[in-house]
Amino acid sequence: MKQRTDKLLAAMPGGFEAALVSTDVNRFYFLGFDSGDAGTVLILPDKTYFIIDSRYIEIAEATVKEAEVILEGKALEQVRDILAAHGVKHLYLENKATLAYADRVRAALPGVEVDTGAVLSDAIDAIRAVKSEEEFDAIRRAQVITDACFEHMLGYIKPGVREIDAALEMEVFMMSHGAGKLAFDTIFVSGAKTSLPHGVPGDKRIEAGDFVTMDFGANVDGYCTDMTRTVAVGHVSDEQKKVYDTVLKAQLACCGFAKAGYKGCEVDKVARDIIYGAGYEGCFGHGLGHAVGIEIHENPRYSPTCSDIIQSGMVMTIEPGIYLPGKFGVRIEDTTFVRPDGCEIVGKSPKELIVL
Repeated sequence: MKQRTDKLLAAMPGGFEAALVSTDVNRFYFLGFDSGDAGTVLILPDKTYFIIDSRYIEIAEATVKEAEVILEGKALEQVRDILAAHGVKHLYLENKATLAYADRVRAALPGVEVDTGAVLSDAIDAIRAVKSEEEFDAIRRAQVITDACFEHMLGYIKPGVREIDAALEMEVFMMSHGAGKLAFDTIFVSGAKTSLPHGVPGDKRIEAGDFVTMDFGANVDGYCTDMTRTVAVGHVSDEQKKVYDTVLKAQLACCGFAKAGYKGCEVDKVARDIIYGAGYEGCFGHGLGHAVGIEIHENPRYSPTCSDIIQSGMVMTIEPGIYLPGKFGVRIEDTTFVRPDGCEIVGKSPKELIVL
């Protein structure tokens, strides 16, 4: 974790004195310790402090190695005292902190300039975007569970099963096979509901002729994976097969094209050209993909509006889709590791059309 702090110190402007980290995901990033919405991380050039309340103090003292752990009394008063002891006059605060919190920080720190611009948050986002081998390992282990869940569901899905029961089956499987938590709320939808990119599982029962879309992922050691598969039940129509084949063609083309050095919009265009060229313009409304890490949706993106350069070491999803309102939809998604000469698909689940 000290390497992450060192990277932040190197990325901050000259004369850096201190940074206050208060958002959940960034506290976890710098400490490797999940304290929910509690705790304050104070980073100085020569030392890091973690102020945490009595609910977490024992485990924090045993777990956090790269910061001095302090039992929380009145946190901002404790921050004030530490800054005074170090002679700090300028403090960076994440611009993702709430306005109310920023106001409290300013009120508690008379004589300290509190910088709520984008400098700190942008620096942290840039560091988090490029993953370490340790982070890759956590994502790989999360994907192993995700792949196993898909294989399990191939034997579970059949006519008559309710969407909500199937979603629960997936979540129990992932949690009972090593996931620390779910990467996000599981999407399991069938039939006409597959035209909803973020449809919510409900009481609908699977029927013969349905497409079933599953969008899901495990979280291991704080890191997410994200996968979508669409399968058919019983039989498919010619239209369903054409849509599936088009999405698969787009997904495979993007997996073969993506590598470090391209803009996000350039990778997105590969899928969009295939899908629109097949006559489905207007049926692929979302971006091709997004970065994944501690959060399920991070930056940068594969989208028509993203001009960010994709770097080696980023973790990106590739998830084209076609959605025909009131009829059905298809999405195929993989989490990938970006390399200088291509991208590595993390998962091993098959992508060809499966008819159960």
